[in-house]
Amino acid sequence: MKNLDAKTRAMQILRLARETLKDPYYQGAAAELAFYFLLSIVPIFILISQVLGVFSISLESMRSWLKMDMNMEGADMLLSMLSYSPSGANSVFLGITAVWAASRSQFSMMRIINYTLTNGHSTGQGYFRDRLRSLKTVMITVFTIGFSLVILVYGEVILKLVFGVVVGTEIAEKTWLMIRWPVAAALYFLMISYNYYVLPTHKIPYKAVVPGSIFTSVGLLAVTFGYTIYTNISSNYDILYGSFSNIVVLMFWFYFLSWVMFLGVVLNKVWWQSKHMSRQI
Repeated sequence: MKNLDAKTRAMQILRLARETLKDPYYQGAAAELAFYFLLSIVPIFILISQVLGVFSISLESMRSWLKMDMNMEGADMLLSMLSYSPSGANSVFLGITAVWAASRSQFSMMRIINYTLTNGHSTGQGYFRDRLRSLKTVMITVFTIGFSLVILVYGEVILKLVFGVVVGTEIAEKTWLMIRWPVAAALYFLMISYNYYVLPTHKIPYKAVVPGSIFTSVGLLAVTFGYTIYTNISSNYDILYGSFSNIVVLMFWFYFLSWVMFLGVVLNKVWWQSKHMSRQI
């Protein structure tokens, strides 16, 4: 029994991934995820806005994030949604409806993960049981995103209250400037890894989802950055799709993001599959 060197194992991972992707089931997996992401994104933002309201955080923080990370025409559709603030009984009904609508993407991701990790033998425990699990998962995801925004908004204040007396206010401010984005990146990674960890029907160790979570975290940021540059220098969408250009921009962006998330699932599978194979040599 011996461990394979890094190059040999990397080639083995690529070979296993290629064999996995030959399954016809995956031909439309990214498109399916993109479609449900498109249906889920507005309800998710509505739920996040409700969470932020509990902490008296203005939606300007979310608007600033969208403008900074989604510098494309399609972001206008999401920004316009944030101007609506329901109240009273409508808020309760809207919240229930939003949770149900937002869970569609989780449900689709759950089925793809189960199919991948079971080598095509199962997509879950049945429609109703998996749909209920997706509701729970999306609510936790929304609260995680909301908590991340709360930390970014109030992090400096918390740091001053806890350590300001000991190290001084100025040092606390400088410390927060240094750790703010690493903290945000860590929360972002935990959100992705949480979904990879809880969505499978059969429990898997947390370390089994770390490789794919790292790949997805970096990949989502890289795709967003690259696609933003492309949309800023390209005018073909308006020419080809006219008034539908904003929807097309969003749909293509979601499609590329879906590929990254899907490949993260495949990486988790083949990483541990190759590790198990190397131990048998």
